[in-house]
Amino acid sequence: MRSHALPVPRRSRVKGQSDAGNEYLVYVGTYNKAGGKGIHAYRFNAATGQLTSLGLATEAVNPTFVVPDPHGRFLYATKEVTRHEGRKSGAVRAFAIDRKTGKLRFLNEVASGGTIPCYVAVDRTGKSVMVANYGSGSVKVIHARKDGRLGRVTAFDQHAGSGVNPARQEGPHAHLITASPDNRYVFSTDLGLDKVFIYRFDEMAGTLEPNNPPYAVVRPGSGPRHIAFARNGRFVYVIGEMKSTITAFSYDAARGVLHRLQTVSTLPRSFKGQSDCAEVAVSPSGKFVYGSNRGHDSIAVFAIDLKKGTLTPVERAPSQGKTPRHFAIDPTGAYLLVANQDSDNLAVFRIDRKSGRLTPTGQVLPVTSPACVRFVTFT
Repeated sequence: MRSHALPVPRRSRVKGQSDAGNEYLVYVGTYNKAGGKGIHAYRFNAATGQLTSLGLATEAVNPTFVVPDPHGRFLYATKEVTRHEGRKSGAVRAFAIDRKTGKLRFLNEVASGGTIPCYVAVDRTGKSVMVANYGSGSVKVIHARKDGRLGRVTAFDQHAGSGVNPARQEGPHAHLITASPDNRYVFSTDLGLDKVFIYRFDEMAGTLEPNNPPYAVVRPGSGPRHIAFARNGRFVYVIGEMKSTITAFSYDAARGVLHRLQTVSTLPRSFKGQSDCAEVAVSPSGKFVYGSNRGHDSIAVFAIDLKKGTLTPVERAPSQGKTPRHFAIDPTGAYLLVANQDSDNLAVFRIDRKSGRLTPTGQVLPVTSPACVRFVTFT
């Protein structure tokens, strides 16, 4: 249950960085129920591929998904619970980032407006923080103040309906909310409804209005989880958790409209066990799509037809652990980090820029119950 790719940030040298600005902070969110204590910090050198632990950045309750603001000053995290301050709700927490040490300083928290918040995103201006509530199937937008603190609610939408799978789609289960690359639209996948909701977004006011049409659909029972935008802005890729699929859509960026092109399996035909997808991302080169398989325990790699937007399988690389819940590609496009939730580790892979194939670097770092991994750049 529950894991869009962020746009490639501009790299800039900051005090303490080395190798021409190729060092980045990395944050990993965890689950408390399996022994995780909060958010862990790492330093990653993209010139060498070396990942170094900086220790626990802060203790926190179920910070299962984290995201930095566009300038690398603040980090926002879900508090994935069913009750907050005596009400049926989770929460979103705001932290200030110490660039030198990676430590996080708590700023404030606000209710997420629904239960089991599983995804948090920041719009391209950094003024709006968005959260998807898996348990209750709703999305919420919160104003982010200049000091990083969370303020007033600017938008809320409760999804309604059900899907074809009575066990997992008995009601709405919002799994993602994120802004389009041009910040004109907001997308939200709902695993329970097999829909990708599309909203017109006012970045000044932080408000959402249903687009026309208000959503796109995937195959029944797919359980859409996360999405990734093609670098050329013409296509969108939606990973289906329940059917282990990636659906390619053409994207009309002017109108915010999706048209389904293709659905491919992330699993080999020979695989007969249980597996659920999680994260999906497009490489910074724009040539490849990556998706994680939890059960098959692999990262599926696909080549993109840059004219048609369709996908061709390249490989399914073992994730070097169990249950790859989330992964992230470094801003240079040279490495991929996988958070293997049930084997309690982070694994580092080198990306072949020509073929898209993944090669383990041999680095496997221990971290308890990792659920999300995020790179931070400073501007």
